[in-house]
Amino acid sequence: MSIEKTITSSTEQNIRSRLIGFFSDVTDLTRFTGRFFKEAIRPSYEFSEVVRQSYLIGYKSFPLVAITGFIIGLVLTIQTRPTLAEFGAESWLPAMVSVSIIREIGPMITALIFAGKVGSGIGAEIASMKVSEQIDAMEVSGMNPFKYIVVTRIMAATLMLPLLVFVADAISMYGSYIGANLKGDVSFRLFFNLVFNTVAFSDVFPAVIKTFFFGFAVGLIGCYKGYTANRGTESVGEAANSAVVIGSLLIFLLDMIAVQFTSIFFP
Repeated sequence: MSIEKTITSSTEQNIRSRLIGFFSDVTDLTRFTGRFFKEAIRPSYEFSEVVRQSYLIGYKSFPLVAITGFIIGLVLTIQTRPTLAEFGAESWLPAMVSVSIIREIGPMITALIFAGKVGSGIGAEIASMKVSEQIDAMEVSGMNPFKYIVVTRIMAATLMLPLLVFVADAISMYGSYIGANLKGDVSFRLFFNLVFNTVAFSDVFPAVIKTFFFGFAVGLIGCYKGYTANRGTESVGEAANSAVVIGSLLIFLLDMIAVQFTSIFFP
């Protein structure tokens, strides 16, 4: 009986400590977010660093996003064709694939890739700066490391992800066109006429808006995990790993919220 009580009490203590740690992290993240908005609107502004980070985040993520987008469009078209063919509805293939990619698949897959590449990179980079005391050196020299390091990276991630999603959607459509011609014969003009005749404003606008929130979440979590990392070298890997995991979970959560708002305002 004493052993069972000991196990029960240790389990309760473990659960309690995990809950305390969770709410403590949520509180710290909320304060971190508030500090970001405070520093973002306060002069002076690091425009050159925002541009540099936008190049590093956006341009260098382009090859991976482009390849993934092409494969998504190609595979989705090849997998969907047999089902539509059973009902004699192959003519609906461009419309169905385009709406699926623009509404959900393109933004979600691109955001998850973005979280894996950019989120982990930001977390590891800032954590290594924390471990090597570069952030402390910037504070001693009179600079504002939060504005220079955190604000610029979050803004760059927020601005670049929508552009990457737009590129991924366009390349996915071309991949879908290639997939449609593997076992069929449809002209480029006819295919994209069907796409643009199907896609409406209510499909594009909510998808674009939520990508800004996806990018903000990825940049915020990456910077938070890196900026609050411990002093040990192992904290660099922990910051990168947790940035990917939490960033991906936030993307799913934000997407669920976005779907609810879309169903209300764009029924």
